Amino acid sequence: MRSADAVTVLRVLLIVAAAYLVVLKYSPVLITLIIAVAMSMDAIDGYMAIREASRGTVTLPMYLSSLIGNKNSKGIVKKFKSKLSKSSKFGARIDVAGDRAVEYILWATYTYLNVLPLFVIIIVIIRHSFVDAVMAARGTSSKMKTKFAAVVYSSNLWRGGINVVKFASFSYLAFAYVLGYPIWIGYALVAVLVAYILLRGAAEIYEAYS
Repeated sequence: MRSADAVTVLRVLLIVAAAYLVVLKYSPVLITLIIAVAMSMDAIDGYMAIREASRGTVTLPMYLSSLIGNKNSKGIVKKFKSKLSKSSKFGARIDVAGDRAVEYILWATYTYLNVLPLFVIIIVIIRHSFVDAVMAARGTSSKMKTKFAAVVYSSNLWRGGINVVKFASFSYLAFAYVLGYPIWIGYALVAVLVAYILLRGAAEIYEAYS
């Protein structure tokens, strides 16, 4: 197993642990910490994959600088990203599978606990199912040609934005369920997150049919 895939499996296991801690009404601070670690590992497995493809050419500082928009680093990282499909047949798909597993586990947990209404997870499942089908047909979601998709789906700003909202939403819902924090704040965060998800899905579909 590649080191990047091992990181993906580990972050899924961490989210499973977080889900059970929510059900048990354990410390929401610990739950939030676990979610933060698991979500940050998404960037780590990305770096591990690039480092392996580049045979150590891409260092961690170089990878981080590419994420914040450094043109030189971004160009080098982009070059090796295009080689990932050749160096690992299933790597990109396993990364997506990990993302989906993490998200579905948290959506399902809060739906099971009646924190969120059923229709929310239904919307998310429908969106992901059809967009993932389009993405699989294209081979990858990282090679965006249209400006709309490049900004809304691939840009670091939008990628970072949805991760921040995702973390805030799932973490706050733990506080709402365990400690009785106002649920309307959680609903507002979830509404923003779902809007983010749908917009990025629209960008993916727009790219596929352009």
